[in-house]
Amino acid sequence: MIFSNELVIKTALETLKIEIEALQNLLPTVNQSFVDIVELIYKCKGRIIVTGIGKSAIVGKKIVATLNSTGTPAIFMHAADAIHGDLGMIQPKDVVLCISKSGDTAEIKVLVPMLKHLGGTLIGMVSNTQSYLATQANYILHTPVSKEADPNNLAPTASTIAQMAIGDAMAMALLSLRGFTPDDFALFHPGGSLGKQLYLRVNDLYVKHGRPSVPINATIRETIIEMTSYRLGCTLVVDDEMHIKGIITDGDLRRMLQQETNVQHLRAHNIMTSAPKTISKDALAVQALEEMKQHSITQLVVVDQDRYVGIIHLHDLIKEGIV
Repeated sequence: MIFSNELVIKTALETLKIEIEALQNLLPTVNQSFVDIVELIYKCKGRIIVTGIGKSAIVGKKIVATLNSTGTPAIFMHAADAIHGDLGMIQPKDVVLCISKSGDTAEIKVLVPMLKHLGGTLIGMVSNTQSYLATQANYILHTPVSKEADPNNLAPTASTIAQMAIGDAMAMALLSLRGFTPDDFALFHPGGSLGKQLYLRVNDLYVKHGRPSVPINATIRETIIEMTSYRLGCTLVVDDEMHIKGIITDGDLRRMLQQETNVQHLRAHNIMTSAPKTISKDALAVQALEEMKQHSITQLVVVDQDRYVGIIHLHDLIKEGIV
């Protein structure tokens, strides 16, 4: 077949329309039955065991990951492995979520009686409410799908989108009930740039540098030497108790030289910029990045209450993967 731009666009748009329709069809299913299932999981004293086969199993793994990362303990159990020994992981207080579009696959028909025999509560996430799974489950998460995006109506597409979405809706409802905060999220996501955005603080970074400072009557020579020693492109102007009076940057020095031919009489307070941008040492590092972006600067003065304690630079954030 000859490659066709028109066919690509047409097929892609049709796929999206079908999947959007599948999501819209979920809205009426968020009803009292959905509320009862969320309440069941919320009050569960054990874990949520999620099982399925084929593409539903892949969706199940994602739901488990979302539940775990938002405060609801969950475990994935592949339906095929369950009937070969993995059923041993299920405890009496656990709730089992079984995902199947048809609800009538051979593995599900073998698995469901075993699940019921163990005495746990069974939730069926299913498209066909007349299926074996639907009639045997204690609760039904209905994911109605009239057709897949596949022209042959075979490849799971709209059905997996629906399963994923209702799983997310359930997880977010549980998150809201638990009052799950960014700090809670950070606790479960300590790795990678996402984790660092949630827990890394200015206090963890500014200490890597020195603390350049000069008194208000420092000479220009003394000021330049201080700036050169720390290689941060600036120095703070402070009093004896490290209260900030101003900041002198490389730019301030260049502007001074453009305007003055004789700088011997100048002192730090003559060329400093008053009220530099500051940030608390306890602020999140990502907040420092937002401040830098907002003011188009590359560094912030770090303060502990009203005292100067250091400087955080854009390069610090880049090295930590915050940017």
